[in-house]
Amino acid sequence: MARKRKPQRRRYGSVRRLPSGRWQARYPDASGELRAAPETFETKTDAEIWLTQTEADQTRGDWIAPNAGAVNFLAYATKWIDERGLAATTDELYRRLLRLHLEPTLGALLVNEISPSKVRSWRAERLTATGATTVAKSYRLLKAIMETAVDDELIRRNPCRIRGAGREEADERPIATIEQVFDLADAIGLRWRLMILLGAFASMRPEELAELRRKDIDWDEGAVWVKRAAPELTTGRRVLGDPKSRAGKREIVLPQFVLTDLRQHLEWFAEPGPEGLVFVGERGAPFRRSTFGRKYRKARTKVGLPDDFRFYDLRGTGNTLAADTGAKLKDLMVRAGHSSERAQLIYQHSKKRHQRKIASAMDADVRRQREEAVERGEQAGELATVHRLIVRGSASEVPEEVADAAEQ
Repeated sequence: MARKRKPQRRRYGSVRRLPSGRWQARYPDASGELRAAPETFETKTDAEIWLTQTEADQTRGDWIAPNAGAVNFLAYATKWIDERGLAATTDELYRRLLRLHLEPTLGALLVNEISPSKVRSWRAERLTATGATTVAKSYRLLKAIMETAVDDELIRRNPCRIRGAGREEADERPIATIEQVFDLADAIGLRWRLMILLGAFASMRPEELAELRRKDIDWDEGAVWVKRAAPELTTGRRVLGDPKSRAGKREIVLPQFVLTDLRQHLEWFAEPGPEGLVFVGERGAPFRRSTFGRKYRKARTKVGLPDDFRFYDLRGTGNTLAADTGAKLKDLMVRAGHSSERAQLIYQHSKKRHQRKIASAMDADVRRQREEAVERGEQAGELATVHRLIVRGSASEVPEEVADAAEQ
């Protein structure tokens, strides 16, 4: 009679039946100690398949301990921001997005509990509660945090897998006409007039203007240097540092008509000395976004620009004018302080003569359009006088060619 063969002992881990009738798989951790699988199985075969897959993952180096991601998401995300060394404005933005848009739904979860389905549900809820741009920003932040969790071997795959969810589909921004820019500059008053002109025709950002100093003006070249920026946080704190991007440090050649306003502004309003700030408030304090914002909104309403027309939108006027001069893309990028990763642009260089050409062409274009506007205004006034004379029956006082134009 053949002897009954003993079941062969497993080479990796173990499987046993529990009193409940379900099966438990145990696997060796990095120290060799047996750990129970995070779940039990209906059949012995299911438990053995799980062990086989776990062994394969450990062999390939893809294995992550089931409890590795048992870390509170809010604590992990906060630490993630702390360790990034972000610019003050970016740090403030990330913490606001975390507090307002991630924490309420995901803050109490463990990192390994955030699944693709939970991410989809969170995003759908946010889209009903706030704007698509804010949701895209929040999604990008969440995706970056979870990608670091993958690198830290807390989870195997990033649960943020919604294609295009981090892309912002913002509406096209409005662009002011040249006349609207000058009307806005007139409406805001002499102290802040130059800020409007530099925002539009030099493509300077408000935080760059806030830190512009006398020593940054090169009268020989007719240019200003952007070397620093002083953005203002929502707390009111001014943070002195570098411009928005590496390309933000730049020399901007100004159109001649802006240089005229610049000379007058320095004489009347700027602080004295090379270190003197170009823009200061009525009481001599540094530029404050909140104070200027009130004056800007009042002037915007007076001119009739839309309520959503931001100071940043003034850059669109200058960038469009510069593009109309036929300048190279790289020259436009240098002037506006934009960065790009396109390989072909690495080998293009913006020479100062190109910047002078842009400034000169912008100056000529603005002067031409303003002269045409004045002529239209004078012609309109002349025609109105002609009409009054004709109505009075004094047509004999009207030159023949002017009367013909009036009747047309």
